[in-house]
Order: sequence, then C-alpha cells, then structure tokens
Amino acid sequence: MKQRTLSGMQSSGRLHLGNYMGALVNWVRLQETHEAFFFIADWHALSTNYEDTSRLAEFTREMVVDWLAAGVDPERSVIFQQSRVPEHAVLHVLFSMITPLSWLERNPTYKDQQANIGDRDLTTYGFLGYPVLQAADILLYRPQQVPVGVDQLPHVELTREIARRFNHLYSDVFPIPQTPLTETPRLPGLDGRKMSKSYGNAVFLSDAPGERWDKIRTMVTDPQRVRRTDPGDPEVCPVYALHQAFSDSATCDEVAHGCRSASIGCIDCKKRLNVFLDNRFTPVHERRAEWTAAPERVEEVIIEGSRRAARVAAETLGKVYEAMKIPPFVGIGGGARPGKT
Repeated sequence: MKQRTLSGMQSSGRLHLGNYMGALVNWVRLQETHEAFFFIADWHALSTNYEDTSRLAEFTREMVVDWLAAGVDPERSVIFQQSRVPEHAVLHVLFSMITPLSWLERNPTYKDQQANIGDRDLTTYGFLGYPVLQAADILLYRPQQVPVGVDQLPHVELTREIARRFNHLYSDVFPIPQTPLTETPRLPGLDGRKMSKSYGNAVFLSDAPGERWDKIRTMVTDPQRVRRTDPGDPEVCPVYALHQAFSDSATCDEVAHGCRSASIGCIDCKKRLNVFLDNRFTPVHERRAEWTAAPERVEEVIIEGSRRAARVAAETLGKVYEAMKIPPFVGIGGGARPGKT
C-alpha cells in the first residue's frame, strides 16, 4: 500500500512564490507516489483574522484555484476543507487535555508572529493553541509524511510530541510523521525578509506578468551595490536567491560572476530572472484562468474531497475513543457531514 501524506494551508489570501516552492512543488510530486490529502485550514485562518471573516469563503476558493493551477490533481489527491469535517474539532479538544502549556509557550513561530504582526491582537487562546489544532488536523489522517515549509517545522515537531504522548498514555494509535522539505523551503520577499502575505512583500501566483515584473524590478538587492560599478555579493542578495530557485545553473553562475565583478547591473540581473519566472508560470496562469471560469467545479472538488476525508477521520476518531475508553461523540442527527454551504 502507498504511504499517506498530508499537508494544508490557511485560507488567508492569495498564494505566493514562497508557498509554491515551499509546499506546492512537493505536493505535486508526492501525489504521484503517495495517498495524498491536502486541506484548507479555514479554522486556522481565524487565529489571526478573527475580526473580519467576510472574505474567508473567497480566500478559500482562490487558494484552491491556486492549488489546482499549480498541478494538484483532485483525481490523485483528496482536497478538503477543515471546517466541513467536524472530527477536527473533536480531536482538538481531546488533544488540548493532554498538551502541556509550556510546549505552546516555547513555540518560536508564536513568538515571531507576536513580534512582527502588530496590527491585531494575537493574545488569544486560539492563537496560542494553534499548534494543537494543527496536530489534530494532521494526526486525524494518520499520515507517514507531512510535507511543509520550513517555518512550520516547529509545529509539526509539536505534533510528533503530542502523538508520542497520546500513544504513551493510551495505545499506539498514531504514527510519528516525517517532514520532507523541498529543495527551496524558504524564499526571500521583495524586502529581503521571508516572503509572507503578512509582511506585504510577496509575489503572488495570481500576479499578471506585468504586475510581477513591477515587483521584481523594485526588489532590494545587495545594499553595498550603491552604484552600477560597485561589485556585489550575490550570497546576500535576495534576487540571487530567487535565481537559485527558478533559473538554470548556467544563468546562476553568470549572474553571480557578473555581480561580483560589477559586469552586470541589478536591473539586467532582474530581467534575466523574470524570463525564467515567465516560463515557469505561464502554464500556471493558463490553468488558473480555466478554474477561475468554473467556480462550480472548484466547489465540487472541495465537497467530494471533504466527503472522502470525513470517512478516514471518522475511522481514526473511533480508534481514539477505543484507546481512551470514552464514549464516542455523536452530534445532533448523527453528526454533520460535509456539504454545500
């Protein structure tokens, strides 16, 4: 039997090149060799965007369109929505009862976002407990692999700790998942920091070619290259990091040498990068246009995937109840099932 892989993303806006290289490239590869589950983490989006939920449904559709455009295939993968599978909430409650508070307080992602996102109040239980819900999201499907971006590694390590703790307290219900990374698990943004929607420094998959070039053209470079004739250091230049992700090796060597010798200017370097970006993302834009024009197909993908996910989730939760020796939760009318909202 194929091993199972699972990953997900918050539905908090359009996806960018960092999401593509840090996750989607891996997803497309793994769906060929694994039983693949990919979920829309719309409850997670509430942890930082709880004050305004008016665009959550729109963000969900846009993100799934980005997945499909990038090559995630609903015939090979289960694409589902977290909030349509209520077992996520039940397992989250059960895990919260056994997770030490100190594990959450030392989470580096929690501290980083508290420091960098100053326009909203993140001192909430939901934000602190985000990794426990994420552990439930993952372990509910008992995957062997969880491909994530490098910034999510601390969360998945906590998932592994929760799985070990549950297995020790009760019985071996959960496998301990591994976390494969892509060759480019982190991309710099336009300002040199990690590319992030929250930082306002992202190049999006949905950006038109002209819009993408306008962003790349103004991207920061080596601060020591004040004049065209100043030699630079490509290793500290965010543009060169994008070359390493998207350009061929010969081009990377040429622009690195040109930067060090000042034989190439920063605009010329950016133009060469943009050629590779156009070649890579023209097919993505074409597929994106097709899915955008058929929103009912996108909705069908989500509903059908959520039904398939719910069957696996219910089976796992049954094992949890048996291990903990507690009665199963049954919602009104036998529990809600995924459907059109």
